Amino acid sequence: MQLLWFIPTHGDGRYLGTGLGGRSTNPGYLKQIAQAVDHLGFTGALLPTGRSCEDSWIAASYLAAHTQRMRFLVAVRPGLISPGAAARMAASFDRLSNGRLLINVVTGGDPIELAGDGLHLSHDDRYRLTDEFLSAFRGIISGNETDFKGDYLDIRGGKLLFPPVQQPYPPLWFGGSSEIAKQVAAKHVDVYLTWGEPPEQVAQKIDSVRRLAQAEGRELKFGIRLHVIVRETEQEAWEAANHLIRYVDEDAIATAQKAYARMDSVGQRRMTQLHQGSREALEISPNLWAGVGLVRGGAGTALVGDPDTVAARMLEYRDLGIETFILSGYPHLEEAFYVAELLFPRLPLENLPTDKQPQLFSPFGEILANDYFPKQVTEKKTTTTVD
Repeated sequence: MQLLWFIPTHGDGRYLGTGLGGRSTNPGYLKQIAQAVDHLGFTGALLPTGRSCEDSWIAASYLAAHTQRMRFLVAVRPGLISPGAAARMAASFDRLSNGRLLINVVTGGDPIELAGDGLHLSHDDRYRLTDEFLSAFRGIISGNETDFKGDYLDIRGGKLLFPPVQQPYPPLWFGGSSEIAKQVAAKHVDVYLTWGEPPEQVAQKIDSVRRLAQAEGRELKFGIRLHVIVRETEQEAWEAANHLIRYVDEDAIATAQKAYARMDSVGQRRMTQLHQGSREALEISPNLWAGVGLVRGGAGTALVGDPDTVAARMLEYRDLGIETFILSGYPHLEEAFYVAELLFPRLPLENLPTDKQPQLFSPFGEILANDYFPKQVTEKKTTTTVD
């Protein structure tokens, strides 16, 4: 299993739907989160894209200079950049970061935002453009001189002089729930992403995409995008979940849901259907909570519970075929530590760093009475029933 975290360039805080407890996502704070991701042992982090965020390429370039191991899942937006320019950017970032780039192909689901960027295509036409973009992009970044003529693109002699570190190119990630999006994924990408839907829905989606990929003679890996709220007991976790939305009122929910309704994203529609804009019955599957999606677009569900329970739910997704989990929590700095301390020891992770001589840096825990090192104790599982 691989675990990635999230860099909240569109804002962070202790609560949703309010400025109370909000964090300034300035360079110093973003650097703190990235360096926590780096040393805790997450594979890397996703950077969001869109006009509500800092530009993901610029932010990732800044953070790459302050980290050593972590990888950056950075968005390419077909229709907003040419395949050749995107290939040069990707290759440069991959070389200068020593092979730490992952590419997130984002077609976009908000027609109003896209119109502001000069893209005026219907939902399906955007995915047809994405298909053409990836055909040309993959040729150019693989080192081939590429000619491509389609309905949207006309590439003549596209080529890359300086190759990326990762061959044939940095892995391509992609999420989309519509049928045409799945077809694009099956044809082009390496990792297909889904938002955190209930396991039975995720299983159906994986099966559908896997069959389409097999028809193309390809195999894909699968990932999931989730929030997580993990605490030492179930009761503490659910209290933290309710605490997160304590200031979310009906006006905030109505405003957010109105904005999401204008989108033509099938994935966003599926997220909204999980809660229907209502606070009632937010636990939509065991330990899967849809409260975040009341006021947040995109990923709107969280796994909530004690460490053993959350790990078990993640392993259920793993058994369906999910290998990579992109997680997040509010605030993102503190929650990264909760996840690393409480979940990492319970999961079969591939890439955790090891400090050969950790005592050269600091003890694990505060020294007692200025003289004694704290003892390492075995955790006792605490089971709490919450109505």
